[in-house]
Amino acid sequence: MPPSGLFPRRALAEGAGALGRSLPLVGGGSWTRLVHGGGGGSEAEGEEFPYADVPRPGRKWERKPYVTPMKVLIRRAKEERRARRENPCRVLERPPENGLLVPGLVGVAHQVHGAWESLLRGLTRLVEGGTAGAVKRCRFCPEVHVGVAGHDIRTCEGPGSAARNALHVWRPGTARDVVGFPYCYHLFDRVGKPRVSHKEKYDVPRLPAILELCIQAGVDVERYPAKRRTRPVYSIEGRIVDFEPDDDEDDSAGDTGPSPPSLAADEAGEEMTMSELGARTLQSWLDMRAGAARLMGKYGVVTCGYCPEVQVGPRGHKVRMCKASKHQQRDGQHAWQEATVDDLVRPNYVWHVPSTGHGGDGGAPSLANELKRYYGKAPAVVELCVRAGAPVPAQYRSMMRLDVVPPARDEHDLVA
Repeated sequence: MPPSGLFPRRALAEGAGALGRSLPLVGGGSWTRLVHGGGGGSEAEGEEFPYADVPRPGRKWERKPYVTPMKVLIRRAKEERRARRENPCRVLERPPENGLLVPGLVGVAHQVHGAWESLLRGLTRLVEGGTAGAVKRCRFCPEVHVGVAGHDIRTCEGPGSAARNALHVWRPGTARDVVGFPYCYHLFDRVGKPRVSHKEKYDVPRLPAILELCIQAGVDVERYPAKRRTRPVYSIEGRIVDFEPDDDEDDSAGDTGPSPPSLAADEAGEEMTMSELGARTLQSWLDMRAGAARLMGKYGVVTCGYCPEVQVGPRGHKVRMCKASKHQQRDGQHAWQEATVDDLVRPNYVWHVPSTGHGGDGGAPSLANELKRYYGKAPAVVELCVRAGAPVPAQYRSMMRLDVVPPARDEHDLVA
């Protein structure tokens, strides 16, 4: 629900009579249609993308919420234990648990890999070119701002923030500050050896988790080889046994999907305008997240319940490097649980700067701390692409609060 004092543009335009009527704030009713612009043409969009706000960050000492309820996890574990007791030696039939690739997701993996590379190239060009793509980051905290000048909202929690009244100290940012890709350990054999021990933490290479997910789903990268099986594995009393010889190599699995995008896309992008580049980069972001969500439905991705560590595979690693809450009780090991897309691709949320006024390109003052409840937020990738000229996606319209008219600085005390 929007906070008090936020009135949509449509309600303000209709006058006092519209304000006297009650507006439903939940569900797929008039408020949902109002958030997405109103009218009959956007009613389908309103029902598809309801009102959504920025997720509230949890406290440092609290565990992340479980994606799947604990009762469901306990019931699944009991069913698996009962199945192993009834049939101790069996052939695993469903991929990818049996070591084989999912044929229908090999093409999706190549698309996600191509969208990831296109996103990195587009972000680099947007950040390095033009004032519309200026990125600022705080010197003492992870806060990021997309705009020519930093905002004045007092949300800094870094060292010495009390002496500065929680004001940020801005410095130029890079493309790495826009979106975060956490690293994980590479698994050569995700079924035969799914866990990395503590003694192997310096021997096993680390790579972006989104790239590791694509490799396990069928993308072949020369720098990070992976074992491709042609026959399913056996499960003997819960242990995985592979009767396939080690010298049997089959590269046909890597040719089932489309080839990665060539460098011709970069050469063609040299003649694109800034708005076209922003739209293309934004589409790569949406395609990458949608494809990663499909891959995570089959290929396991786990995250620590207390720290941002991520591991792609059926189980988490055993490296004792957790420094979050209660790590002494776990001897530094991570509390692994099911991950979400936001854990795999971290959307760094930033304040949305309106196109006119309040920190826009027209030389207006920056975002004020007194008016922060009227400003919306969006992932830094979306904000950067929108400022470059890309259209606003429907699923981020309510989060960015495009229907809210912020008052002037000398008028915020007059708003109820």
